[in-house]
Amino acid sequence: MKIPVPLITFLFCALVARSVFAQGEIEFKKANQEFAQGHFKEAISSYEALIRDGQWSANIFYDLGNAYFRNGDFGRAILNYERALALDRHHPEATANLQISRDEAHALELQPSWPERYLQFASVNQYSITAAVAFWIAAFCLVALIFTPRRSATMIGILLVMLLVFVGTTFAIWQLERGSNGAALAIVTGKDIQARLATADTANAVLALPPGSEIKVLSTRGDWIYAALPNNLRGWIPAKNAEQVRL
Repeated sequence: MKIPVPLITFLFCALVARSVFAQGEIEFKKANQEFAQGHFKEAISSYEALIRDGQWSANIFYDLGNAYFRNGDFGRAILNYERALALDRHHPEATANLQISRDEAHALELQPSWPERYLQFASVNQYSITAAVAFWIAAFCLVALIFTPRRSATMIGILLVMLLVFVGTTFAIWQLERGSNGAALAIVTGKDIQARLATADTANAVLALPPGSEIKVLSTRGDWIYAALPNNLRGWIPAKNAEQVRL
C-alpha cells in the first residue's frame, strides 16, 4: 500500500517536534540541576540556550531571572522577571521576585499615565480578542441590516454597542502599547549608568540609573538610545547598557 506523501511529511514533522521537545526537557532539567548545585553561571548559559532555541515560557524566564539574581546581576534578573510577566502577567513568583530585585537594586520605575492605570485590568491580548469578537459581531449585524427588509431596532442597538466596544478596545491597545509597559519598555542592565543630554560620555548627566531601572526607547542614534526616563525626564544612554523586554 502506497502511503500518501502528506502523511509521511506530517509524521516526519511530528517526530522532529517530539525530538526537539524531548531535548528541550533534558536541557531544562540540566539547567535546574546546575542552579540547585549553586552553579549559577552554568545555569544562566543553559537557560539562555533554551531561549535562543525559541523555547520561551514564563517559567524559563523566571528561572533565568532567579539565576541572575543569585549571581548578583540585578539588572538582568529584573529584565527576565519582566519578560516572564510579559508572557504571563499573573505569575505570582515573578511578581514577588521582581519587587525584591527592585528593592535590592534601588531600581527606578516609569510611572504609568492615568489612562494606563485604568486600563491595566486586562492585557493587550485580552483587548485584542475582545476587539476581534466585537468587529465580527458588528460586521454580521451590518450585513443582516443590509439584506433584511425590516430593520430591527435590537440589531441596530447591537451594532452600535459592538462598534463602541471595538473603538474602546482599539484605543486601549494603542494606549497600552505606547505606555510605560508597552513594546518600547527596556531595562537598564549596565552598572553606574548616567543618562546624558547628548550622545557623548562627556555630556551633562540627566539622571543616574541603577541596574534594573525602566526606560522607554524613543529612538536610536548609532550606539545610543534616546529614552523616556523615570521622573518624567529624557536622555541618552549607551545602547549596550539596556535591553528591551520584548524579544
